[in-house]
Amino acid sequence: MNDRDWEILQELYERKNITQAAKALHISQPALTFRLQQLEDEFGIKIAHRGRKGVEFTGQGEHLVLYAKEMLLQFRKAKERLLNMESSQRGKLRLGAAGTFACYILPSILRQFNLQYPDIEFNVTTGWSTEIVNLLFKQDAHLGIIRGDHMWPDQKQLLMEEPLFIVSKNQIKLDELPYLPRIDYKTDPSLKDTINNWWFETYSQVPLITMHVDKLETCKEFVLNGLGYAILPGITLKKKDDIYATKLLSRDNVPVMRRTWLMYRKESLEISIIRIFIDFLKDYNYQ
Repeated sequence: MNDRDWEILQELYERKNITQAAKALHISQPALTFRLQQLEDEFGIKIAHRGRKGVEFTGQGEHLVLYAKEMLLQFRKAKERLLNMESSQRGKLRLGAAGTFACYILPSILRQFNLQYPDIEFNVTTGWSTEIVNLLFKQDAHLGIIRGDHMWPDQKQLLMEEPLFIVSKNQIKLDELPYLPRIDYKTDPSLKDTINNWWFETYSQVPLITMHVDKLETCKEFVLNGLGYAILPGITLKKKDDIYATKLLSRDNVPVMRRTWLMYRKESLEISIIRIFIDFLKDYNYQ
């Protein structure tokens, strides 16, 4: 059993589908099935059953998958440490980033970093902040850039803060907000809770939400076309945008802020390229 077998077991367990797993591994379906049968013969167990609903692992198969995941993790760590011993400015950094930050800020960061450190490569995964935190827990990312406040038991560094804004194509009065059409969008629970807490501290009525869209960027485009107002984080707004923007203020007249955090494990600092990138983020101008 080798590292390729570990990958086969992990992909098949996660996808529960031989065709999809074979595609992800860039091998043929018969080749994957044949290797699975060889593993079953080698260990003398039934690893998985194939049924109408996909692949279902046996108890013994699940135990083998846990072993494969641990071996892949240790193998990857060994490769990273060996590479780190060879050169302090060369290697691959696995980064998870919240989608909004990845859209508006991260490309510029990576471009500038790459100019200084051209031999450091990035493997980037984007998604909801909760998904990025899970990547860190599973050790599938060295670093996570998280939007909002999330529980993390290890190292945590504040990267930036920006206010939330009420944005509209035309100027509106805040006391009329409950009666005006609002455009809502899918976002992570921390931002949703922040907006809802502010709203119900300020108004006794529920908001008049007339449109639900799948993305924050789509919501902004609807606002730019005068279809309603929205509550957006400052990271999404540009000086060239032809819209009115008013900061969300608490009852104490304090701006409601959205925080972005860098999270990682202390042990990761043993890898020099991670230390280099963390130092770069500390000095980066996020304005």
